[in-house]
Amino acid sequence: MASLAQQFTGLRCPPLSSSRFSVKPKQTQKVGAFASPIVSAVAVSNAQTKDRLELKKMFEDAYERCRTAPMEGVAFTVEDFQNALEKYDFDSELGTKVKGTVFCTDGNGALVDITAKSSAYLPVQEASIHKIKHVEEVGIVPGLREEFMIIGENEADDSLILSLRSIQYELAWERCRQLQAEDVVVKGKVVGANKGGVVALVEGLRGFVPFSQISSKATAEELLDKELPLKFVEVDEEQSRLVFSNRKAMADSQAQLGIGSVVLGTVQSLKPYGAFIDIGGINGLLHVSQISHDRVSDIATVLQPGDTLKVMILSHDRERGRVSLSTKKLEPTPGDMIRNPTLVFEKAEEMAQTFRQRIAQAEAMARADMLRFQPESGLTLSSDGILGPLASDLPAEGLDLSDVPEAEEV
Repeated sequence: MASLAQQFTGLRCPPLSSSRFSVKPKQTQKVGAFASPIVSAVAVSNAQTKDRLELKKMFEDAYERCRTAPMEGVAFTVEDFQNALEKYDFDSELGTKVKGTVFCTDGNGALVDITAKSSAYLPVQEASIHKIKHVEEVGIVPGLREEFMIIGENEADDSLILSLRSIQYELAWERCRQLQAEDVVVKGKVVGANKGGVVALVEGLRGFVPFSQISSKATAEELLDKELPLKFVEVDEEQSRLVFSNRKAMADSQAQLGIGSVVLGTVQSLKPYGAFIDIGGINGLLHVSQISHDRVSDIATVLQPGDTLKVMILSHDRERGRVSLSTKKLEPTPGDMIRNPTLVFEKAEEMAQTFRQRIAQAEAMARADMLRFQPESGLTLSSDGILGPLASDLPAEGLDLSDVPEAEEV
């Protein structure tokens, strides 16, 4: 066999493409085709193994760093994480106050972003202490940032229900306590009534005014929708009790009505003999003879109901509750109230000051006359009309009045 192989060594036969024996080269090609996929599979397997080894090494290194130096190379510290939690997390218990931004409104209320897992809702009835139909009426529009109170939760979508009304109620009660401590007079609008008194609205809160604490004899129907001067009698937030007195307010106002003072009033009604003027809840009479120095034949030509004017206090009977007013004393020149009432009101304080000075001087003269014959007081009136110490030219024992003639009837 070996010699036979050696004999064929070096021989070359040209390919016979047309011969049926040319099948052998095709078999050689089939062997080559099977060899190529096997080599590729081995290469891919080696690459995947290398990647897995690198990934394993990466995880092992990361684990070792976390175990030995967990914060190495980390810019976001534990304190930063805690601050982030405090910034975006909040207590959602009822009564908690949270900051929020309105981002959408509708006919029933407004959606508010309070940085929670879901948006919160502000119903229109919780948008204000006053009754409103739309949240826009009280300035609640997209972009508004405000403090709200959590008052409930919507079970359907776990969203929170907010309120501005509750916060405003707290502020209103605090304001009422402050006003009571200051003992000031406030204005209250009558919005209702019952058999014991009327209900007045003050600082957005409804309070009670007993009929026994109302100075006028007006009925509840007549007082409805009118404003009354009031003083606080009781402010109890826990019991939701708010009680007022109109009588105390009127007494306080009347105490400030000094003779000669100028007050602003409103014409309530006209009568043939004069006009009734409302001066801060007190009705005063401006008699026809005190309107102007010139004769006024028809009051309606000078005044009309609803007119606002300045008047001066002429007298005040506190027991009978009567106040006499005048514009006549405020006229710079006689007849100005008829011809130029604007000038009268502009000069009112100046003319009233002049009137008070004359009154003060007249009272001083009257007191001096009483002291003229009372040397024990140590005062007398000089020839210039100045009240001063007893003059040396008068006897210390007083004057002899025995020669003074008796007064004669005229």
